[in-house]
Amino acid sequence: MTIEARLQELGITLPQAAAPVASYVPVVVQGGFAHVSGQLPFVGGKLVTGRLGEDVSLEDGMAAARACGLMILAQLKAELGSLDRVARVVKLGAFVNSTGDFTDQPKVANGASDLMAEVFGDAGKHARAAVGVPVLPLGAAVEVDAVVALKGE
Repeated sequence: MTIEARLQELGITLPQAAAPVASYVPVVVQGGFAHVSGQLPFVGGKLVTGRLGEDVSLEDGMAAARACGLMILAQLKAELGSLDRVARVVKLGAFVNSTGDFTDQPKVANGASDLMAEVFGDAGKHARAAVGVPVLPLGAAVEVDAVVALKGE
C-alpha cells in the first residue's frame, strides 16, 4: 500500500506546505536524509498559540503537535514528490511552549509521534526529544522538527 493510500484510509488530508517565516528552507536533503525544519501547528488555517500549563490544555497541545506532524509530512511531500520515498522517520524534536512547572512535554509530543506510527507503521517509530521552552516563534504552542531516512539515497 502506498503512503497516499494509507493517508486516505486514515482520513488524513495534508495541509498546504507552509512557506518559511524566516531565512531558511523547509527541507534539506543530504546524505540519504531529509532534515525538516521546525514546523508550527496550524489547525483550520489558524496558528495554535499559547502556553501549556497556562492557557493550552494537554489535549490541545497534543493536537497542536499532531498538526506539526501533518505539516512535516506536507513539507516532505512537497520536497520529495512522494512520501513513498521515506524509508524511516529517524528522529523528531518537539519543543513545547510551557510554564516552568509543566512536565508533560513527552505526552504533548506524542501527538506528532503517534501520527508518524499511524502513517508509516514500524518505519514511523523514531528517536525523540521533547523539551519545554519559555517561548516559540509567533507565540506557537508547539514546534516539531524531523530527520527522515530516504529510500535509495
